[in-house]
Amino acid sequence: MPEYHEHSHSGHRPAEHEQGESAHQSHDHHQHREHHSGHDHHSHHAHMVADFRRRFWVSLALTVPVLMLSPMIQGWLGLRQTLRFPGESYLQWVLSTVVYFYGGWPFLTGLVGELRKKTPGMMTLIGLAITVAYVYSSAVVFGLPGELLFWELATLVVVMLLGHWIEMKSVMGASKALESLVRLMPAEAHRLTESGDTEDVPVSELRPADKVIVKPGEKVPIDGRVTEGRTSVNESMLTGESKPVEKAEGDEVIGGAVNGEASITMEVGKTGDQTYLSQVIEMVRKAQQSRSRTQDVANRAALALTIIALSVGGATLAVWLLVGAGFVFSLERMVTVMVITCPHALGLAVPLVVAVSTASNISPICNGFYG
Repeated sequence: MPEYHEHSHSGHRPAEHEQGESAHQSHDHHQHREHHSGHDHHSHHAHMVADFRRRFWVSLALTVPVLMLSPMIQGWLGLRQTLRFPGESYLQWVLSTVVYFYGGWPFLTGLVGELRKKTPGMMTLIGLAITVAYVYSSAVVFGLPGELLFWELATLVVVMLLGHWIEMKSVMGASKALESLVRLMPAEAHRLTESGDTEDVPVSELRPADKVIVKPGEKVPIDGRVTEGRTSVNESMLTGESKPVEKAEGDEVIGGAVNGEASITMEVGKTGDQTYLSQVIEMVRKAQQSRSRTQDVANRAALALTIIALSVGGATLAVWLLVGAGFVFSLERMVTVMVITCPHALGLAVPLVVAVSTASNISPICNGFYG
């Protein structure tokens, strides 16, 4: 099974931050190399989205019978006598074991990764909750008196997988937009020399006031102003405008737009970070950074909840033992506290916030690319 601790809430940020930075640099320097690495990055995210989706649906399919076999759920629905049969607890254990190891694998490896780095966060909280529920409930199946908590384990895994699936889809959307932005810019431009000849130079060597010829069908290499000629320019990949825009002498053109039917001469206006495309790339990078800040807050909250789960759970066990309760009774109360400390809502709240905030920042870009 694949390792996931490098791609958990706390693990996405470095790779994506570097993706944003390298994409930004490739705008002026390393376009072809970045295109290749961007493709690999996109393929990696696509694989992870597919993997989370597959784990979610398998776990959801197994969770339904786990819920129906749970004595507590049966009691709530008034079906305790109807659904009882010999060996039901063992069947529930088998189904929950698959959910725990297959559906919960990303969180278990994430827990190990966070503990190795001494940075416990969301993965630690989730991994702790599902492990405590699984180990305790398994002990109950094989003889320990108590209540089965497999339904808590299964629903927690399903909710967390759904949250991560949503989050990874938003990450892939941002990565696709960033890669598409990088591919817009041509590597070279036809610069006019003082003698009137043309020379092909890297776009990064263009300076303000340089004169550049853009031939029919070529991409405008950089932001500037038309000084000679008349043509139509397709800016749909940049602005979402569906129809070509007429450009004549004195009109502004945007780097990355596709020239139409005639050659034009343009004067370079903005270069580097000042160009329209660079600013859009910066918007995507900031969207990814805001996502990382949201995850940092979530990880701090998860660390606090983990400490609370361990301390309050231990205190619960100690208090019940001190007041004279039996060990089995006290253990059940401790496990209950530790399991419910990991709220299901947190597994959806953070990914939804990330997805919405990322989408709101890149939706104008995506509308241009894919709409």
